[in-house]
Amino acid sequence: MKYAIFRTSSFKKAYKKLSSSEQELVLTIVVKLAQGESLDEKYKDHFLIGNYKGCRECHIKPDLLLIYKINNDEVELVLVEVGKHSKLFK
Repeated sequence: MKYAIFRTSSFKKAYKKLSSSEQELVLTIVVKLAQGESLDEKYKDHFLIGNYKGCRECHIKPDLLLIYKINNDEVELVLVEVGKHSKLFK
């Protein structure tokens, strides 16, 4: 199943601040998710609770996280946030 990709304004802002190599890594994961593929275990993909309830998180690098949400009803992938753990979970 292919998902349409939507980016929140906070994701867009944080993505611009990443290095070009980090942006490439994020893009690789986003393409996999948009195509409905499962991520390898090394990405530690899991559901979140608290402020990000209903979202998922994966570790692109040890301290580079992607927070996203998949809305199956509307066939969309929402990119919520990207960045370091310390910035995302203050």
